[in-house]
Amino acid sequence: MVENADFEPPADPWTLFREWCALAEKSESNDPNAMALATVGAHGMPSVRIVLLKSYDARGLVFFTNRQSHKGEQLMRHPKAALCFYWKSLKRQIRAEGSVVPVDDAESDAYFATRPRGAQIGAWASDQSKKLTGRTELEQRVREFEKKFKRKTVPRPPHWGGYRLTPLLIEFWQDREFRLHDRIVYRRADEQAGWMQERLYP
Repeated sequence: MVENADFEPPADPWTLFREWCALAEKSESNDPNAMALATVGAHGMPSVRIVLLKSYDARGLVFFTNRQSHKGEQLMRHPKAALCFYWKSLKRQIRAEGSVVPVDDAESDAYFATRPRGAQIGAWASDQSKKLTGRTELEQRVREFEKKFKRKTVPRPPHWGGYRLTPLLIEFWQDREFRLHDRIVYRRADEQAGWMQERLYP
């Protein structure tokens, strides 16, 4: 999107998504793939945290985590979520809302194999979101799993894997002077439907 009243967004939101992500990779010094992930608890209380986008295509956006974590438990009970990217250097953000499903084991295995060994050990050592008595306890668990997998390939923990958010809404927001921002929204009725596009008042 450019600061031009005559700009016509593409029919497919993924075209614009790829363009903005590519620009962010060049302009953001740290984690251009960072995104806020909002989930909903059993009593309707929202919860949000930063995760990293690891892949995307027309099926949706993929991130990885411990499925026994707070967010994992919330996604199991209420498999819908919202994501938000904000790139300060570009003065742009992208929001997405939709349903969430676990990715298959093969995809989770493939990504886990690319992680640094320390991160692989950490996935076993961290009982994510559970109470920790002190840093010493975590460091001891790391040593235990380093010993367990010494001179071995670290397998993916069964409780660790990916999720894919398949959006029904994607909004592109561009900062403009005097808060007269550009907002382009793509919506669809379901995951098989085509995208409809509209502009929103800022």
